[in-house]
Amino acid sequence: MGGAGGMPVNAVGQPGNLIDRFVARFIDGVIVGVVGVVLNIVLAFVSDSWLLTGFISAVATAALYLGYFAYFESTRGQTIGKQVMKLRVFGPGHVGNPTLEQAARRNIFMAFGIAGVVPIIGSVLGGLAGLAAVILIVVNINSDPQRQHWFDKFAGGTQVLKVG
Repeated sequence: MGGAGGMPVNAVGQPGNLIDRFVARFIDGVIVGVVGVVLNIVLAFVSDSWLLTGFISAVATAALYLGYFAYFESTRGQTIGKQVMKLRVFGPGHVGNPTLEQAARRNIFMAFGIAGVVPIIGSVLGGLAGLAAVILIVVNINSDPQRQHWFDKFAGGTQVLKVG
């Protein structure tokens, strides 16, 4: 009996380690970052207002990052970076992919950039919130035997496993 992605329904592998997860997130960050830069350049050319451009840019970029991770993890169990690093996100109990809600919850920190809607200080606050989230994730992954971070637990117990 196969689950999503050809994996057995109750597939169990080794929890994804910090280095593999970092490299996967870096690859994904480059992919989404390039799209985000193009989007922001287009926005800068079509808008006369730096305030409006900043607002739209913050919302669109946060939606782009969160949408990318939530969509790929809920439909395929893997983003492109995770696929390269042979990692896969499983829903609670290792049963198939996480739901869209679970995938969004485990990646909600990717949307902290939405704070950029507040002129000048918003970007700083969003950046600091993102940095705090990353530090929390690193500490949790390194201290938890299942390599689950707080956001995995917030999502009901999702887990990243090495599948190859």
